[in-house]
Amino acid sequence: MNLYMKAAWYEQTGPAALVLQFGELPSSQPGPGEVLVKVHASGINPSDTKMRAGWRNTAMAFARIVPHSDGAGEVVAIGPGVDKALLHRRVWVYNATALYDASRAMGTAAEYCALPAEQVVPLTNGTEYVQGACLGVPACTAHRTVFSEGSVDGQTILVQGGAGCVAHYAIQFATLSGARVIATVSSAQKAAQASAAGAQDTVLYKEDDVVQRVLDLTGGHGVDRIIEVDLGANLALDVQLIKNNGHIASYSSTSVPEPVFPYYALAYKGVNLRLVQGFNLPALARAAAIRDITHWCERGQLQHAVGAVFNLEQIALAHEAVEQRTVMGNVVIQIN
Repeated sequence: MNLYMKAAWYEQTGPAALVLQFGELPSSQPGPGEVLVKVHASGINPSDTKMRAGWRNTAMAFARIVPHSDGAGEVVAIGPGVDKALLHRRVWVYNATALYDASRAMGTAAEYCALPAEQVVPLTNGTEYVQGACLGVPACTAHRTVFSEGSVDGQTILVQGGAGCVAHYAIQFATLSGARVIATVSSAQKAAQASAAGAQDTVLYKEDDVVQRVLDLTGGHGVDRIIEVDLGANLALDVQLIKNNGHIASYSSTSVPEPVFPYYALAYKGVNLRLVQGFNLPALARAAAIRDITHWCERGQLQHAVGAVFNLEQIALAHEAVEQRTVMGNVVIQIN
């Protein structure tokens, strides 16, 4: 094993071009219960860019952080207590960095990444590394938003921001499980992507009256569930569109981080509001997501929206692409 590895890191928060560094660091090594993954692809999520930027004045959890929680590669070494069957397995990984609980600072933006063995998942044959790097946050978050309240068979689901990375998987999971999906999007190009993922109807929220359009599509009944990309921005719409005893699952509220909560508007309908954090899924929910994602990948039923691929030394440009939303689909860094 090389003593040093190519990596990207930051030692202070701020704009990508100013704080992200590229060079060599001491190579990661697996400890007890850990595996060492030779990283082939590192997925970038909005949470990665927010943490690097110091969003909401979030303090650095470590003096140096190698970013990105998602990735895919090959297990090349194992620590004490790890099943030897994992050696040389193609895998995808989740929660490589653990910044929210300040327990791990070495993510997948490096040639090698050591992490707990339970956080690597066999990558199915036919799934490329750049695709596997999209499964940790986007796909697992999507699974939780779709299935947190049980089966969706026969239900109508509204997916807000239907061309986003999480939404792309959510549409597929819901459709594969027997639901009808309506997706809101900002452009005709994004409507085409949502439709290709399985959305039966799309609503252009910059042009259409979203409430009226969705009510027309549902015969005035509204929807059983809403998968929400920006709770604070869309809550007024959601209240009008959710059915009695319906469910809203939100995984972000970027535009309005502290939304005003219309208690009685939701309470009179008996609406269940669930907040989903992809880094902190319940163990049973994580296991169910891994099971279903693996099953659908094995059957070749999932589309993976890889919008752009960068090299590791281009990490600042890759982060800027995520922040500026210039890419439709996942932004991935190819390493080995």
